Amino acid sequence: MSEPQSFKNHGRFDPAYHAVASGLLLAALILAITILVRSVLAPGAHHLLISIWLVVVSVALVIILLKERLYPLKVQDRVIRLEELIALRFASDAEIPALVELTLEKRLSRKEIKERIQNWRPDYWRV
Repeated sequence: MSEPQSFKNHGRFDPAYHAVASGLLLAALILAITILVRSVLAPGAHHLLISIWLVVVSVALVIILLKERLYPLKVQDRVIRLEELIALRFASDAEIPALVELTLEKRLSRKEIKERIQNWRPDYWRV
C-alpha cells in the first residue's frame, strides 16, 4: 500500500477478475455471437442449434460474472449498515457526528458523504 487510502483511490481493481475473467467471458460471448451469425448465413439445423446454445451459455456466464460481484457487495453493505451508514465507515471518529446529522438532514448519497470526509479512515478489508 504505497499511498494512504482516500476517496479517489478507495476502489479496488483485481486483475484476475476484472481483466482476465471478464475479458475471456466477453471474448466467448463475442465468439458465440459470431458463430451464430455465420450459422444463420450458412444454414444447417445442427450448427444453428449449437450456435444458439453457445450464445445462451455465454450470456449466462456473463450474468453470473456480474452477479457474483454484486452479491458479496450487498452482503458487505448490509453488515456495515449494522454498524454505521455505508459511506461513514471512511470518516474519522471526530467527523462522524456532524456527518451523520448532515446526511440525515440533507439525505446525502454515499458519494456525497465520501466527498465531505476530511480525515479519511482506510478500509483495507474491502473485498
